[in-house]
Amino acid sequence: MAKLSKRQKLIREKVESARAYSVDEAVALLAEVGQNVKFKESLDVAINLGVDARKSDQVVRSSTVLPHGTGKTVRVAVFTQGANAEKATAAGADIVGMDDLADEVKKGIMNFDVVIATPDAMRVVGQLGQILGPRGLMPNPKVGTVTADVETAVKNAKAGQVRYRTDKNGIIHAPLGNVEFTAQTIKENLEALVADLKKAKPASSKGVYLKKITISSTMGPGLTIDQGSLNV
Repeated sequence: MAKLSKRQKLIREKVESARAYSVDEAVALLAEVGQNVKFKESLDVAINLGVDARKSDQVVRSSTVLPHGTGKTVRVAVFTQGANAEKATAAGADIVGMDDLADEVKKGIMNFDVVIATPDAMRVVGQLGQILGPRGLMPNPKVGTVTADVETAVKNAKAGQVRYRTDKNGIIHAPLGNVEFTAQTIKENLEALVADLKKAKPASSKGVYLKKITISSTMGPGLTIDQGSLNV
């Protein structure tokens, strides 16, 4: 049997797998078990939803801006032209273009994390589906990345907008911040995400909708969150 590391031993000693933690408790515990990690760990959430992800009308997909962002620098590319190109640049977009930007993407040059497009640019972006799609970068009106209001879209992306979609098991995954965020900040980000998820609940979803909420750090365990500790 492989010998447990000090961190693994600490996790085994401290974590109660059957317990539901408040956000304050979870953030403190994840910081404790990760104290010897040599990099800044991210804090992420997985939320099990009471949906049948095999049914198209129960796929939950949307986006929301977290009040405190995610702690990550987001690089934004915008497909547009004319006056909208000027607005996108003024709003903080890192790359703005049309056919020239599409040519870079085709060459594999993709120095961005989010892609936004105006409706008229989709004739160009549509040709890039096989490249952008598998990377989760294809613009979509459902998450606000195909829009005529590029200024707001860019500002939201830069501010820490989270885009989410249920996976095949009916679970959504999203970043909440990192270990340097306070517990209150993480809690408020989580509450904003949960509130948005409730608005996105499919009409055909029956029974318990928010089945389980789990917070984890990059190298740490997943901790179940007591939903009663959330103000939402």
